[in-house]
Amino acid sequence: MSLTDKAIDRIRDLIQSGELRPGAKLPPEQQLATELGLSRNLMREAVKALVVARVLEIRRGDGTYVTSLEPELLLSSIGSAVELLRGDTLLELTEIRRLFEPVATGLAATRISPAGLAEVERHLEAMRATRDDVELLTEHDAAFHRAVVAATGNATLATVLEGISGRTLHARVWRGLVDEDAAGRTVAEHETILRALAAGDAALAEAAALLHVSTTEQWLREHLEPDGDVPGGAAGDPH
Repeated sequence: MSLTDKAIDRIRDLIQSGELRPGAKLPPEQQLATELGLSRNLMREAVKALVVARVLEIRRGDGTYVTSLEPELLLSSIGSAVELLRGDTLLELTEIRRLFEPVATGLAATRISPAGLAEVERHLEAMRATRDDVELLTEHDAAFHRAVVAATGNATLATVLEGISGRTLHARVWRGLVDEDAAGRTVAEHETILRALAAGDAALAEAAALLHVSTTEQWLREHLEPDGDVPGGAAGDPH
């Protein structure tokens, strides 16, 4: 472990112990460095790293503060990291999605509110209206799933799933371009999910989501290029 990593751990310990709570202002740099037995340079490096990780934020002219530490903030970088992954890790991501999303959908069926159900239905209507435009269809597909997972009320789960779904979104765009029947099947699969949510049937919602995610995963396994990437390159740009 590097000296900088040790300095980062010292500050994290203060946060985990409750000495520095969400929203708290850090002591002046020299004071904190002295209290933790660190040099000012190490303290600066540790603070910079924790700012990048969104654990700390620097307010110019005011000082350095602990952030809200909400999962939406701390886990938001997952998506950026996922976008850099290549090859077989894309399949690993779809496997993770297959493990998490059906369970989340089943949970949503037991918790979704009338307003949440209306939001999911709105995105399904948009999917029906844009079924001939693959990219728009895919955008509404993603919004549909975000609304479903949001209905669980579990912000951590929602953030993690949003992060790992970004890269598979490109694969779904390509599925639509390569497979002319994909749009109709996709809409039908989402209709089944919506009916299960409306019925409050957790088992059916979970099964419907599992079928939907599994078809995407199977398509991806069949269409991966020899280098292990989706057609069109790492960025998944259909153009």
